Amino acid sequence: MNSLEIIFHYGSHFIFSPLLVAYIGKKFWKKNFERVYLITLATMLVDLDHLLANPIFDPNRCSIAFHPLHSHYAIAFYILMLFFKKTRIVGLGLVFHMLTDFFDCFYFIH
Repeated sequence: MNSLEIIFHYGSHFIFSPLLVAYIGKKFWKKNFERVYLITLATMLVDLDHLLANPIFDPNRCSIAFHPLHSHYAIAFYILMLFFKKTRIVGLGLVFHMLTDFFDCFYFIH
């Protein structure tokens, strides 16, 4: 990974996506802007499935469809979460997380 890829990937996961979800959520959850941001940030835990891979980190591996929590079934479940009020924030965070990883697969992996 070059420095631009690293900045984009981790910036998207830790800054851009959570802030975007929190901004969108501000219209729906006005009083809980910070809570929405923290919940979205917590969706980074989905990357724990990388610990199951050997090697754990491979800069040329696409996470989408490789790791269990990045599978097409899991992504479909994350999208389904958007339709239920109690899971909407987590679902939104997970969908943005998958979009970031998807973008990496098609634009940065050589």
